[in-house]
Amino acid sequence: MATIEFRQAVGKVYFDGGMTEEGKIIRKSKSYRNIAEDATADDLYNALSQLANLSEMSFIGAEKVETAEIMN
Repeated sequence: MATIEFRQAVGKVYFDGGMTEEGKIIRKSKSYRNIAEDATADDLYNALSQLANLSEMSFIGAEKVETAEIMN
């Protein structure tokens, strides 16, 4: 039976980087490694949004990207 084993998680914060000449939004991002596997959605959002407050750019969102290994 195959199993999935957690390897790592990265928190990504997205910022408004302005607009292109064509009117499209420029999205900038910053990644934070070593996110705990058991971090709750609320805790992670609060931490990433607080880190985003340190930037001069406007915060537009965040995501958690997990990497796992499928083992047999």
